[in-house]
Amino acid sequence: MLAAAIGGGVTAAMLLGTGAVEDDAARTGASLVGRGAPALTAVAGGALAAREIYRRRAPGVVYVRAETLPADPSPFDVYETTRPTEATGSGFVIDEDGLIVTNAHVVSAATAIEVKLADDTSVAATPIGKDPDTDLALLRIDADGLDLKPLPLGDSDTVQVGDPTVAIGNPFGLERTLTTGVVSALQRRLTAPSGFTIEHVIQTDAALNPGNSGGPLLDASGRVIGINSQIASGGGGIGFAVPVNTAKHVIPQLEEAGHVARAYLGVQGSALADGLLIEHVQPDSPAAAAGLRDGDVLSLLDGRPVQTMEDVSAILEQHEPGDAVSVELRSGGDARAVQLTLADRPAALPAE
Repeated sequence: MLAAAIGGGVTAAMLLGTGAVEDDAARTGASLVGRGAPALTAVAGGALAAREIYRRRAPGVVYVRAETLPADPSPFDVYETTRPTEATGSGFVIDEDGLIVTNAHVVSAATAIEVKLADDTSVAATPIGKDPDTDLALLRIDADGLDLKPLPLGDSDTVQVGDPTVAIGNPFGLERTLTTGVVSALQRRLTAPSGFTIEHVIQTDAALNPGNSGGPLLDASGRVIGINSQIASGGGGIGFAVPVNTAKHVIPQLEEAGHVARAYLGVQGSALADGLLIEHVQPDSPAAAAGLRDGDVLSLLDGRPVQTMEDVSAILEQHEPGDAVSVELRSGGDARAVQLTLADRPAALPAE
């Protein structure tokens, strides 16, 4: 297993950040609006000292406690705790109306959620939606009378290896702790709580520990570029963050519908020189219904050549559940074409 989530309790608590409204940095005016979500605006500006980033951004980082139902251990529960039905971690504010982003597995079995702000005010939080495929969830608190400090969004597509990073979170319950590092790799892949894959993950060597997870990974201008989510299972100071551009796509859908609908085909495979070798067709999937079989070679999906699962994912991202797509296959020396209707991706990878 590449990585394990970092958090505390039977459900490891990792909360994520995105954000943005005006602060003391200059605004670009680029509005990031989607599907009923509030306007999220990125800030511009040059590099800041770590102490200045902390001064500006730490007030927007929150401490989250989630009372949870007892559950069987999972790969995310890598640290023991004396309170096995409580998950704790980090999160941060994304707008002045009280929206907070966190990880889906933190609140998946929560019976009550409490958020502690930088001024030590504790308030109840209501889950708005969750997306186990990216391990993101959206909470809301009553913002009336609160002085909330939303964090500004960056652009994870512009991040380069070697760029400075700053993480702010609550490791071991030590509130609003800062650690620094660099982007140590890009385009990593992680397994989400659903069993599906999170793509384009940012790797960092900024120190992350239980309770840090879900806090913001910031760039040198103090903008959120990722959501601290997992650490390498063998330790070694390697951490992973879900890219903020993924969160930008997910958050509006969570606010509008409470979940994210994704087109689902139902195959797993490996690359060949001239197609994708189908190694497993999920039972009861659109692929199974259309007669795709283990050992088939998928050459075209929706009229576009495919060689890797990343190619398949990129094509499916352009579709919605219910869309009809064409599939061209080879089996031995025979070629065939079929039409199938994509389904809504299940909440978890089906058990074998």
